[in-house]
Amino acid sequence: MSFGVQDVNPQVQQAINRIQPFEKVIEVTEAAREIGYTSINFDLIYGLPHQTPRSIRQTFTEVAALRPERIAFYSYAHLPAAFPAQKSFERFLPQNAEKRALYALGRELLTQLGYQEIGMDHFALPDDPLCQAKEQARLHRNFMGYTVKPSRLLLGLGSSAISDIHYAYVQNEKHVDSYRALLRLDRSAHVKGHVMSSEDIETRRLLLALTCNGRAEWNRCYFDGLSAEAKSQLEAFRSEGLLHFSNLGIRIRPEGMAYLRNICMVFDRRLQGDAQARKRYSQSI
Repeated sequence: MSFGVQDVNPQVQQAINRIQPFEKVIEVTEAAREIGYTSINFDLIYGLPHQTPRSIRQTFTEVAALRPERIAFYSYAHLPAAFPAQKSFERFLPQNAEKRALYALGRELLTQLGYQEIGMDHFALPDDPLCQAKEQARLHRNFMGYTVKPSRLLLGLGSSAISDIHYAYVQNEKHVDSYRALLRLDRSAHVKGHVMSSEDIETRRLLLALTCNGRAEWNRCYFDGLSAEAKSQLEAFRSEGLLHFSNLGIRIRPEGMAYLRNICMVFDRRLQGDAQARKRYSQSI
């Protein structure tokens, strides 16, 4: 069971139009545990309007009292072109160093509370199955985050949902009314998709290994095929002490886990070839 808590501060909630008194979070969390859910996840976000170190501390203090087994600590993505309502609060967003400081503080607080870093954005208590899977190299990641049950088939139900059938991806109609109209006509709700090439499949294998295990192996042919720009970016990460790599593979150092998403971008050749997309997704912290 997962709950989108985001932040407990009323001013922050008001700004993003996600008002939910923490009493409600307590109520649904306790109800979930009473009916048998043994692993509860809270989604928290840093970089939201009006957030400060003090408000982040308050959020973690409140959350710690409920001690969810898992916590996802996501970076706020500011995309006003896609979500025009975000323009209403952009002047209140923490900038650059401020946002980075919020992440560092949240990560430190999670460690103090006993949570272990699973991988990209995710933390869990030591006795949670995610931690056990990570230790045993059984961890898997899909559109919903990390899981202990790897599968080549993931079916997405509902508007905007994405399905993964290993060799291809398809996404449903995003708008609810249009999605319902397609179903009433007994038509497929899929509106776009992508058939994977052999290069796509190899890239996915590499990225899953990095995001789940913090390391990946490759053969000399793959390494030699990396672009000069990709190798230059890897050298820059290595010079910062974030990773180690050779013609046999790559290993992310603990200091590099905060930049895992940036490191993974190096191997996405489609992203590397799209300057606008690279600019849009580059600010992962």
